[in-house]
Amino acid sequence: MGLLTFKGGIHPDDGKELSKNKPIKDILPKGDMVFPLSQHIGAPAVPLVGKGDYVFAGQKIAEAGGFVSANIHSSVSGTVKAVEPRITVSGVKVNSIVIENDHEYKEADSAYSVDMEKLSKEEIRNRIKEAGIVGMGGAGFPTHVKLSPKEDDKIDFVIINCAECEPYLTSDYRRMMEEPEKIIGGLEIILRLFPNAKGVLGIEDNKPDCIKILSELVKGNGKIEVKSLKTKYPQGAERQLIYATTGRSINSSMLPADAGCVVNNADTVVAVYRAVAEGKPLNERIVTVTGNAIKDPMNFRVKTGMNYSELIEAAGGFKEKPAKLISGGPMMGVALFNLDIPITKTSSALLCLTEDEVAESKPSPCINCGRCVSVCPGRVLPTRLASCAERHDSEAFLKLHGMECCECGCCSYVCPAKIQLAQSIKSMRRMILDSRKKK
Repeated sequence: MGLLTFKGGIHPDDGKELSKNKPIKDILPKGDMVFPLSQHIGAPAVPLVGKGDYVFAGQKIAEAGGFVSANIHSSVSGTVKAVEPRITVSGVKVNSIVIENDHEYKEADSAYSVDMEKLSKEEIRNRIKEAGIVGMGGAGFPTHVKLSPKEDDKIDFVIINCAECEPYLTSDYRRMMEEPEKIIGGLEIILRLFPNAKGVLGIEDNKPDCIKILSELVKGNGKIEVKSLKTKYPQGAERQLIYATTGRSINSSMLPADAGCVVNNADTVVAVYRAVAEGKPLNERIVTVTGNAIKDPMNFRVKTGMNYSELIEAAGGFKEKPAKLISGGPMMGVALFNLDIPITKTSSALLCLTEDEVAESKPSPCINCGRCVSVCPGRVLPTRLASCAERHDSEAFLKLHGMECCECGCCSYVCPAKIQLAQSIKSMRRMILDSRKKK
């Protein structure tokens, strides 16, 4: 039997050798901490503190602004300097809580031990909600919402994304290598919510050591299975992961729950474990700092609110002036023009490259080679969709199933004409979604 996978996809140079063998290193922030009130999909959180207030590490400083929203907790102790707009990864200013770090890390009294067998489903979900957990793979969807489908007994699979298919990123790899018990523990907690579900850990076959470790941990556990996936981008995308591990398909109008599935990132599951079993809020995460411009690529455990520029310093600085800075990976990350921005719950990596291949490439006319079609995991026609986007023809775009694009960037990667297909399609999708929201 062949490795589990999906149709389409690409095989870019993964660049993981730069940091994969670097153990997680704890670092502490030096400057002020900035906590944007929008670190998730949904309504911004509402501040619970104001200028002059003293806060503790682990204290809730902002409350979810609706059902689809998330609490925010301070990662340090100190005094609130301001609640004001600050620049974020997206390049726009977001209302944020600024805290002057006193470097004492006095903790709020929130930690506890618990008898897991006595917890009800509602108590588990409430603890996840209270901890402010969101999808840490990049999307930032509030986890308590994802774990609250209409019918618990209709969920057949709880799938944990351990693929980490994005090039250069190794934070999940290090998490699997160093704290696999917490991944299994978090998955077991989630499985308590869904009586008919089986747990699936989907891991690409370029991580045989992780497959071995996690397989040993679940040996004899009839509720959890490790599945080896073909190493291919975007193997970790939600739709592709569901298809590879279960054979079930979903489209843009469906939720994973419609196919009997719940999907969570490996780091998110660890956050669930820490929240439910230990009473710890989500106020830290693993961040990969890597790229050929970095002196000493590393995987850091960092406190949310910390400044990106401090990560560069902790990794030894630049060995060569970078031409491109990216928050996240090269395929779906966001290019940065400034490092004076805060680390949030969804900050997975800081990638520093000596060349900006995209900016240096010059697009030429499409030669109708069809390569973009052959690699598209959404099975759409990228070149046609990009043409519709350029003409602002939303009607034709929708007829060609443009909303099925997952914005993975495979089409742009393989295009011999160097046309930025994914960017055009992404822009059109945003315009259509914004239009629907207004209506």
